[in-house]
Amino acid sequence: MKIVVFIQKDNEKISRNSLETLAGVQKLDGVSEVVAVTFNEDTANLTSQYNVAKVLCVTNDELQNYNPLHFTTTMEKIINSESPDIVAFGHTYQARDWVPRLSARLDVPFISDCTELSLEEKAIFTRQVYQGKINADLYGDGLLLVSVQSGSYRADEIESGNSNIEMIDVDLSSVDNSIRPGEKFQETKGGVDLTRADVVVCVGRGIGKEENIPLMEELTSALNAELGSSRPVVDYGWLPHERQVGSSGQSVTPKMYLAVGISGAVQHQVGMKGSDNIVAINKDGNAPIFEIADYGVIGDLFEIIPKLTDSIKDFKS
Repeated sequence: MKIVVFIQKDNEKISRNSLETLAGVQKLDGVSEVVAVTFNEDTANLTSQYNVAKVLCVTNDELQNYNPLHFTTTMEKIINSESPDIVAFGHTYQARDWVPRLSARLDVPFISDCTELSLEEKAIFTRQVYQGKINADLYGDGLLLVSVQSGSYRADEIESGNSNIEMIDVDLSSVDNSIRPGEKFQETKGGVDLTRADVVVCVGRGIGKEENIPLMEELTSALNAELGSSRPVVDYGWLPHERQVGSSGQSVTPKMYLAVGISGAVQHQVGMKGSDNIVAINKDGNAPIFEIADYGVIGDLFEIIPKLTDSIKDFKS
């Protein structure tokens, strides 16, 4: 089975979600060839450091800034020339915009926001429905387009290699450019992007009331971390939605994820289970968060957090 993975450029870097997708594809059994495709030469050079059969770099000035019409036409040409079985994308805001267009043009299925990929007797794609309450397995054959949910695989587990880069030129002069892009959409308001944080301190309803947020912010500052929240905290209005982690918020994979007063329902776990190290503090020893935590502390967070914050400050001074 041949799989093409699209590698998206994101603010002069490779999109983390693209790397996670490539890592997930590399883990699949029964794959004969993995081909990476990008529309940027710098991104191609970086991608060549990973274990893929080859890197296809499409060169055209029209592709240096995002335009769904140009992206769709270019990928259509790549698919026609490479004849893959599956084309995989990170489930980014860009992919949500242009991949459905590609699906419609090619008249092939687009299975979006998958949390797991597997190849047994046939391709199986797992995605969540009913806000993460149920995992549904979808089957398909023939050419398929697939996007992978952020955090489903770990980017740091990607296999290194030394791949050749093939430069490809495409003619986009026939594309009727009827779209005039406006200001680039920011994935999080106010510049809060939890996906880029190495450390995330996430608070749940266990903190009791909004007046206790500063206590958590002090710990966050001591750790040079970002402050996240579970859905109840956002629903109560204690923190803005841009800081929510989970199926209806952001998906994060930091080096350390500190869950404070969070029970850890499945809707929350899907947004953070890929973290390198998960530390949970909760007074309920039966909280689901402890089932996936690397380290767990059962106790009163209002006794633990101030002492933890002071210890971190003393260590750093």
